[in-house]
Amino acid sequence: MGELARLRPLPPAAVNKLRQQFEIEMTYNSNGIEGNSLTLKETYLVISEGITVKNKPLKDHLEAKDHYEALEFMMELVEHKKPQTISEHLVRTLHRIVVRDIEKEWAGQYRNSNVIITGARHRPPDAVAVPLKMDELIKWFRENERELHTIELAALFHHKFVNIHPFFDGNGRVGRLLMNVVLLRQGYPLSVVLKNDRKKYYDALAKADEGDYASFVKMIAQSVERSLDIYLNVLRPSNKGNERFLLLSEISSKTPYSTKYLNLLIRQGKLEAHKEGRNWLTSFEAVERYIRKRKRKRIHR
Repeated sequence: MGELARLRPLPPAAVNKLRQQFEIEMTYNSNGIEGNSLTLKETYLVISEGITVKNKPLKDHLEAKDHYEALEFMMELVEHKKPQTISEHLVRTLHRIVVRDIEKEWAGQYRNSNVIITGARHRPPDAVAVPLKMDELIKWFRENERELHTIELAALFHHKFVNIHPFFDGNGRVGRLLMNVVLLRQGYPLSVVLKNDRKKYYDALAKADEGDYASFVKMIAQSVERSLDIYLNVLRPSNKGNERFLLLSEISSKTPYSTKYLNLLIRQGKLEAHKEGRNWLTSFEAVERYIRKRKRKRIHR
């Protein structure tokens, strides 16, 4: 985070391109975690080109459009320094945008009956308790806003929100948006929980339901680190010198790591890389830096 701060003011053209990339990526991943069938490319086409994808449900198209508009609303609040303190008004507004074409009747409205989360042991509080629980959550946030590290605060707030499950639908998507409001206010880039990490994400949330928050906070920290690495790779070209960024399969053939493991390191934010289309690219120099960093950690232990 400190290195990104030192690079400010950031070049507007590069920042706008990164923002567009991250907003499409977050829309794809956040909806994908909830079962949306659009691919990353299809999500881009629906949002940027207004194209209808053949053989894909209308619901999936509407979810992509609505989530992207909620992101745009959220980014505008932060970028123009409008009041964006976490509040029930903001929670309801984001939910209203996220589900307005899917769940019109309940958009922005707390649920009025009890729910069961399929596949989870946790049972959300009774519907009559939701308003009080949300009021307590906002109070908790304001009491801890200056006490906790930003990433820990964002992660814990996200868990507490989805634990309440205040809406019939859209809780996960709204929770991840709210988490990013907390992060963006403190200068962090947009953080994306990847669709491929869906099981890991739900497992970490389940542990948090039992009072063990370490795994979930760590996962969110890794998603933040991944975003920071992507930003730094774009914004500090002088540090790359003449590095050639290649497909992971090309890098794998001449390093100790398989393509699958390189992909894992990237998703964990441990290896510098960037995406072109659907493919991750990294460099031999980036792998060498990762190896050196790993060796230093072993020595310090």
